[in-house]
Amino acid sequence: MKIKAAVTPETGKAFEIKDVELPKLESNDVLIKVAASGICHTDVSGRDTGIVNPPAVLGHEGSGIVEEVGSEVTELQKGDHVVVSFASCGECDNCLANHPAHCRYYGDLNLNSHIDQETNQLVARFFGQSSFATYSLVNQRNVVKIDEEMDLALAAPLGCGLQTGASSVLNVLKPEAGSSIAVIGVGAVGLSAIMAAKIAGCKNIIGIDLHENRLELAKELGATATIKSGKDVNIAEQIKEITGSGVQHVLDTTGVDSVIAQAIDSLDTFGKIVTVVTDFNLSIPLEALALKGGSIVGTSQGDAIPQKFIPEMISYYKKGQFPYDRMVKFFEFDEINKAFEESENGSVIKPVLKMN
Repeated sequence: MKIKAAVTPETGKAFEIKDVELPKLESNDVLIKVAASGICHTDVSGRDTGIVNPPAVLGHEGSGIVEEVGSEVTELQKGDHVVVSFASCGECDNCLANHPAHCRYYGDLNLNSHIDQETNQLVARFFGQSSFATYSLVNQRNVVKIDEEMDLALAAPLGCGLQTGASSVLNVLKPEAGSSIAVIGVGAVGLSAIMAAKIAGCKNIIGIDLHENRLELAKELGATATIKSGKDVNIAEQIKEITGSGVQHVLDTTGVDSVIAQAIDSLDTFGKIVTVVTDFNLSIPLEALALKGGSIVGTSQGDAIPQKFIPEMISYYKKGQFPYDRMVKFFEFDEINKAFEESENGSVIKPVLKMN
């Protein structure tokens, strides 16, 4: 099947809209007419760092309408409105224990994409979907059915970044009502975490970032205090001034060594840090962590089960508790390079491409 796709021709190069062939539908596959696709930092990494094998098609926050299903697909049918999330095998011990985001084959299933240059066929799909395209072929495990009242374009970014931020708070940190949390880095993931912390009933919700515009939006979405970070800013000291004894919870979205060291210093006794990305040269002041009885853990996708958590986010949105539309800006499909540029310069927090 011939489709239009935004192709990454070489590592670090701009996207080009081209014709690409999709493989044939297999028994567990779902063919989706893509309505929209969010742009996430991982797409930037896919374009620029060589984690895929170009020419490739990126995109991993797709939404759309089911066009066709394979013979073994029973929960979905033509015409269903869906969001597409990450891929998992469904058979390893972690998947069977309801931790698909920590599937033992997560890297193989998600962090690759390639177009065979002889056949022009998309033989490996990014996060099992490659949704920067007019159609996407995905395994049924990636697909989440949503109600038809939800705007499909607005639903697209729920499949990764927003899920990661919100679920890292609600399903990993699990803050008690009245507790304190610091969110370091308030892009799309961090702002989702702030909204989730408000849902959880946190007393102190502290947003930390370099950009004033993001901190202002953080206040509007639930932050009770903000800290503008910088080279000479003592984050831990300011957190303690706000809370008295430090925070019980920290979500770090930066992976920066020096920032995580300050996060440890900001913890109250038995506090917990969750990081969604780590610096390859990360060094942790273990003595400080041990004396506090603190812990630091990593998470993929906030350990979410998309089929459960994406509808939960939609429910919060409809109740006015998760107004993530405040950080979304829509772009036409052929404006993909502009959308990436505005995301990287910080003028747009969550760009979403509309395919139709």
